[in-house]
Amino acid sequence: MRNLTAQDAVGVFRPTDSLGLPLGPAQPAALLEAMGSRKDWEDLRVFGALVTVLSDLFTHPNVHYLSGFFGPLERLLRDSGANIGFAPADFRRFVALLEDIAPRVMATAASRPDADGWCSLSLHAGANVGPLHAAGADPTRLLVVEVSDHYPRTYGWGEHHHRVHVDEIDVLIESESTPFEIADPEPTDVERAIARHIQGLIPDGATLQTGIGAVPSVVATLLADGDGGDYGIHSEMFTTGLMKLHQAGKVSNAQKGQFDGVSISTFAGGTRELYDWLDDNHEVAFLPVEVVNSPEVIGANRSMITINAALSVDIHGQVVADTRSGEQFSGIGGHEDFVAGAGLDLDDRSILCLPSTYRAGEEVHSRIVPWFAAGTVITTPRHQVDVIVTEHGIAELQGKTVRQRGLALAAIAHPDFRADLLAAADRASGGRSPVP
Repeated sequence: MRNLTAQDAVGVFRPTDSLGLPLGPAQPAALLEAMGSRKDWEDLRVFGALVTVLSDLFTHPNVHYLSGFFGPLERLLRDSGANIGFAPADFRRFVALLEDIAPRVMATAASRPDADGWCSLSLHAGANVGPLHAAGADPTRLLVVEVSDHYPRTYGWGEHHHRVHVDEIDVLIESESTPFEIADPEPTDVERAIARHIQGLIPDGATLQTGIGAVPSVVATLLADGDGGDYGIHSEMFTTGLMKLHQAGKVSNAQKGQFDGVSISTFAGGTRELYDWLDDNHEVAFLPVEVVNSPEVIGANRSMITINAALSVDIHGQVVADTRSGEQFSGIGGHEDFVAGAGLDLDDRSILCLPSTYRAGEEVHSRIVPWFAAGTVITTPRHQVDVIVTEHGIAELQGKTVRQRGLALAAIAHPDFRADLLAAADRASGGRSPVP
């Protein structure tokens, strides 16, 4: 193992090379920033997701970045003409993608080595655990680990140790980097109304999964302040809201049926308070994404309730959650896996939430539409969808005909758009097309 500064570590890369990165908060910030100062790249291929480091590396004309999940910086890079592409794959399939690409260099942020030489993978297990170990064991590849005191030491569970050893590491970078923070946005009145509807669908003892955003944060707050409890956590992302649910004494993880006693996640993203709380905290276990996001594992939890956002839905129940007008906005992530996993047991519920309208310029448009336009990219198919929630109420879709779905969705759409939805629902009677 070589101990190098971030600037010196840039020299281990060849002008033509490949690099694999973790998602978001676990990206090695000092390394990526230093790589941005190098100008002799001939063909550098980078694979990652939800980039959080605005480095000149990504704007170099000979650097090609393949992302599995777009965030604000990916959208900025795309709109500025950078060499960026999108891989349409859910989070679990990132494992196979990384194995297929087999980047010569795998890099991650981690906690500093402990007395036995183990570096906790800190905020991210995801799809990188196997590829990190594979790179460390292969003499033709490199494992680069950036360590900082600001990254919490977190733990795995059972055979999933959530760590790498210094003997595996080829290059260790010591930095003062801090993980990217994700603040909870201030919820709107609409988002608060949606959260209150969702709260009524969550029984005591439920196992919870929440996505990112204001609505899941408000739901966690309502549950923390409410009378219920005995909750379990099995969530792709561990958030500040889930921390607050723990702090309120509402999480027992006592009867999930698997991984009892700990909250399960594959990565964390939130505030500095969350990262400090996670440090040396055995209440949360980080497992690889192929375990956490497996529909079979999700469905095996007791009373699984999954809460995720959507951008639009049609009366068939098709859901758009990661594109806008066919243009990539975010990514598939675990969206479909948590919808599908919760559909494997009648006691489970998959909840998708969205405001009933959005504004484009001076015009207000409905997010619930009779049918999608040509070119629309579907995230989750109609047969997987269970419950849709807007500020106007709850639509139960499971087991309903297209006409019944249309009627249920019209009832929770904005009143200005209900007539068109009701007319389309009538046309869909008997399995016909809702399109006139």
